[in-house]
Amino acid sequence: MSQTTTRRSAVAAAIAVLGLLAAIAATLGSSSAGAAGAASTTTTTATTTTTVAPPKNTQPPSVTGTPQEGQKLVGHRGTWSGVSDYNDFWVRCDKDGGSCANISGANDRNGYILKSVDVGNTIRFKVEAKNSGGTTTRSSTPTAVIRAGKTPPPTPASGCPSGTGTIQIAQLSSPARLTIDRQDISPPIIGGSTQQLQVRFHVSACKGRNVQGALLYVTAVPFQQFSIPPETHTGADGWAVMTMTRLSGFPAATHQQLLVIFARARKAGEDLLGGVSTRRLVSFRVDLNR
Repeated sequence: MSQTTTRRSAVAAAIAVLGLLAAIAATLGSSSAGAAGAASTTTTTATTTTTVAPPKNTQPPSVTGTPQEGQKLVGHRGTWSGVSDYNDFWVRCDKDGGSCANISGANDRNGYILKSVDVGNTIRFKVEAKNSGGTTTRSSTPTAVIRAGKTPPPTPASGCPSGTGTIQIAQLSSPARLTIDRQDISPPIIGGSTQQLQVRFHVSACKGRNVQGALLYVTAVPFQQFSIPPETHTGADGWAVMTMTRLSGFPAATHQQLLVIFARARKAGEDLLGGVSTRRLVSFRVDLNR
């Protein structure tokens, strides 16, 4: 074989080896890139969010009290969990417990006084419970239908209050009348030298019961014999005591034997000649020789 042919074969073999090496290098480079990509994977940390549940009611609100006008109802919230705050409402509903509406200004669970507008309706107590997770509302069952309040007993036709014992003048009304049924004077006999009198009058009503607080007015007749004292209230025993001072008109006659006194008992605020008032003329013995 010639030298030229030998050299050509050697070159061809070298070229083949170089191609093989290039192919191997390419394969290794691709694998390294894949490995590097896998090695460069980013790690992500997950964030967990906690959700707060709204308040939970396990026993509903309730109402206690008498369902009658003028009576008080009390609200009870029931049993709750997870509550940070409450709002309370009194609610007026129809007779069947429906068509409910909050009662303006009625938010005190410790007491709601039933009014005339509640008569014929029912009442519920509503609770609104809150926390950061929301609001839960629950209502009581409706009360029984609200009844009208008791009508106070009418004033007896006699004008006299029931019972026994002393009557307060405010308790007395027409057709009852006051009565001036006893009187007393000191000194018991008015003399020519008497300068001052103490007179006492007793006022009663309704079959002799003492009257306290009646106004008593007295004056001597004719006038100017003795001073006119201020009107005086009767006490719990029915008596009023007044002092009268001698004036220039006494004695009214040279041989005067009696001192006549006009007395009037009345109820303050009533007409002087009407209502339960009464009037009386009484006389006391005079002896000018004393």
